Amino acid sequence: MFVRRRPPVAAAAAAVALTLLTACGSGGSGSGGGALTWWHNGTQDPLKTVWAHAAANYQQAHAGSKLDVVPIQNEQFPTKVPLALQSDNPPDVYFNQGGGLLATQAQSGRVADLTSLTADWIKDLGPAAQGWAADGKQFGVPYDSHVVGFWYRKDLFANAGITQPPATMDELKVDIGKLKAAGSTPIALGGKDRWPDAFYYDYFAVRECAVETLKSSMEAAKFTDPCFTRAGQDVLDLIALKPFQEGFNGTPAQQGSGSSAGMVAAGQAAMELQGDWNPSVMQGLAADPSYRGQLGWFPFPAVAGAAGDPSVALGGGDGFSCTVKRAADCAQLLKYLTSAEVQTELVESGAATIPVNPAAVAAVKDPVVKQIFDYNARASYVQVYFDVALPTAVGQALNDAAADLFAGKGDAGSVARAVNAAG
Repeated sequence: MFVRRRPPVAAAAAAVALTLLTACGSGGSGSGGGALTWWHNGTQDPLKTVWAHAAANYQQAHAGSKLDVVPIQNEQFPTKVPLALQSDNPPDVYFNQGGGLLATQAQSGRVADLTSLTADWIKDLGPAAQGWAADGKQFGVPYDSHVVGFWYRKDLFANAGITQPPATMDELKVDIGKLKAAGSTPIALGGKDRWPDAFYYDYFAVRECAVETLKSSMEAAKFTDPCFTRAGQDVLDLIALKPFQEGFNGTPAQQGSGSSAGMVAAGQAAMELQGDWNPSVMQGLAADPSYRGQLGWFPFPAVAGAAGDPSVALGGGDGFSCTVKRAADCAQLLKYLTSAEVQTELVESGAATIPVNPAAVAAVKDPVVKQIFDYNARASYVQVYFDVALPTAVGQALNDAAADLFAGKGDAGSVARAVNAAG
């Protein structure tokens, strides 16, 4: 639903191409005064309804404006957007996650430079907006921020005799044993989508590598420091404990009740390493809403003896970019989507946890959401998901190599080698 990611391009291309032609032709896209075509990833509630409200309110407040709203399944974006940017009729507004991914898209010449069009309000969004800039130009605008951590079932932890969430990796490994002994699947993993596998490699690297190493490595798109190999070994050590459900490599992350998110919602697994968006994904998957009262959250544990700062978080955000034909109209829509009105609805509906507009912070009421918000605010540094921070091809190579580790292929250094070969 919310997040994130990229299926193998070859496997998705044929299906996506047909959908792309249909979506691009819907309602008229970029030229003249026709409808402004808006691709977003809110295919399920609550985000679907929030964006529907925003579209209706925007059109009412802007006489003569028309939005052609096209919800698209999240996993299709990494294939659909590059194809659209090569076409003669790309969407006017489209979802993206900034970073190196957006910088790669901007090389097409079809992504609008919004610097002058957003100059009078972009600073209100604070440092989050920097993730949608490249080479000193603003190529997009975020509407929320994200952080990754472990969602867990309080009832399953209690049943296993676990009185508090683990703060270190050694404690997590002990808790995995306790959960197994109590008959629970310790961790659900949506390995079919591959990007959830990469969360583990990313976070272990964040714990193993110093911040300056992370920054310089992302900039160079090279993983030459030994800390990246140590991260690979950490992943292999965790896999060796067999903490995941049977068939995890074939389990989707966010689609259907049998997904990893659905398993946690149904109490079929005790934990999942996922973004702050996970409860809103579960909302569309669970028949019994009582799961909400059993959900807790804790940060990715510290790794003993590692060089990384344990207060560094892995995260990112969601946002939109414009294509060049209707850049001014698109920028006006993005200004509205980051307004206090829309940002507050995003938070109150559960569609967003960390708003980018400070005016909406007061809407954060849920204690668990507040815990996540505070953790993100206190983080000494937020490392953007590796596959978004890196150029597109390099990020794809990283995700594929990380997924291979979970499929029993590769060794401790294989992810770093894949990045270095692709960079």
